[in-house]
Amino acid sequence: MNARVDKGMGKMLKVGDWVEVRSKGEILATLDENGCLDSVPFMPEMLQFCGRRFRVQKSAHKTCDYSKPGVCTRRVRDTVHLETRCDGSAHDGCQAGCMLYWKSAWLKVVSARVAFVPEGGAQTSDRSCGCTEADLWARTKTPNSDPAAPRYVCQTTQVPLIGEELWPWDFRQYLKDYWSGNVTLGRLIWSSVYSIYYNISEAGIGAGRPLRWFYNKLRFLWGGSLWPRTPGVLAPGSPTPTVSLNLQPGELVRIKSHEEILKTVTSENLNRGMRWDAELVPYCGGTYRVLNRVSRLIHEQTGKMTEMKTPCITLDSVVCQGRYTFGRMMCPKAMYPYWREIWLERVNATASDTDTEATSKSVREPGVPSEPVSIPGTRG
Repeated sequence: MNARVDKGMGKMLKVGDWVEVRSKGEILATLDENGCLDSVPFMPEMLQFCGRRFRVQKSAHKTCDYSKPGVCTRRVRDTVHLETRCDGSAHDGCQAGCMLYWKSAWLKVVSARVAFVPEGGAQTSDRSCGCTEADLWARTKTPNSDPAAPRYVCQTTQVPLIGEELWPWDFRQYLKDYWSGNVTLGRLIWSSVYSIYYNISEAGIGAGRPLRWFYNKLRFLWGGSLWPRTPGVLAPGSPTPTVSLNLQPGELVRIKSHEEILKTVTSENLNRGMRWDAELVPYCGGTYRVLNRVSRLIHEQTGKMTEMKTPCITLDSVVCQGRYTFGRMMCPKAMYPYWREIWLERVNATASDTDTEATSKSVREPGVPSEPVSIPGTRG
């Protein structure tokens, strides 16, 4: 197969389109000697999805880049996110649970509205390919990596090599967010209004405090929390409180109110080194199910495995939506935020309650209907 001929599929894939992941052999034929296509690695964790059908979750026409100070976004071409996440099995159990990037050349459009096709179908041999499955496994670490402290290679660590930097004021990206189905028209309008409001409040013309006061006074209209970037109440560098709930996957928890959480973080919004981010604010007060206890993950900038002294929590269907951060507005990456247990409280629910109790909270934006939260980020 000539990947370049089929690469674009004749149209931009949109949210909700059904695609079939090509066979292992077909995909290997598109890769270079580093196991990449357009600098995007095809990872061993993705082999399990070959031959299966999925809906497009998001158009990955842009993505966040954390490789340097500040936040920026990179333009990505011919790439989508499917309803798939990395399980870390080829990267020594990394628990980040990142959304996988799928190049269009690795997919084919299908019309059948089924979730998957039976496994065990014919697979093309990879013996004649420039890249083999063994090569994919070998390239999960950098060459000559220190066995005691290896440097990993994955789709997330390679983001700085993908595409080119996308400036926040390039408004074409936001039109593509809407046209691709990534966001609704209401979301696009509200995000624009918030961005203008926020930038005026930060312009240094004396309007910041009045605008934030006005926002907090009117938040009852949309049932929202405090100004998303309200600083914590503790002094910088002061000890921050902790609690151990020993939460386990499957348990129900309620996220505390924004006001309660601000009492646990410094004015820099830190709790023992973990940042309380504005992108977590929309979930305050909601009830969700614990997805995982996270204690190890690959650092995006260094490629090294980070071992957490205190495990943090990820919650099912709770992802970064790129609502409030200039430089990553409406980013489709959907990373899992990390939660300190002190920001959560256990919900005691009987088995009969689990299907009827509000296990997730739709996030309401001022002036627009509620949107269901996407199925499985921001780094917390």
